[in-house]
Amino acid sequence: MTPATFALVLLSVALSASAQILLKIGMSSAAVQAALAGPIGLRTVLVVAFAPAVFGGLLTFGLSAVVWLLVLSRIDVSYAYPCVALGIVLTMLAGHLMLGEALTVSRIAGLALIVSGVGVVALGR
Repeated sequence: MTPATFALVLLSVALSASAQILLKIGMSSAAVQAALAGPIGLRTVLVVAFAPAVFGGLLTFGLSAVVWLLVLSRIDVSYAYPCVALGIVLTMLAGHLMLGEALTVSRIAGLALIVSGVGVVALGR
């Protein structure tokens, strides 16, 4: 994998993780929670879709998909896709740092297994 392709992989993963954090922030907002407390209809869909953080998260996720398409045009999917698992690590760390979510021993152990698996795939290339 060239340095440029590696940078695209990291960019896609970082954008995807950022999108997840934005979506969580948006879905936890008072306006969205109030809309979800009532009957689900077009009004609810519009409130959720146009909540600033949700909207930003969806745009960020879309951008990450475009970058991911560039990645797939350059390397095998069987090699690229395990790198997506690094997004789990970034998302969990961002959830902890930005949202105060707990990092338990079992979560840290799971992250270690994910990183180990990505390393095995990278070495087997």
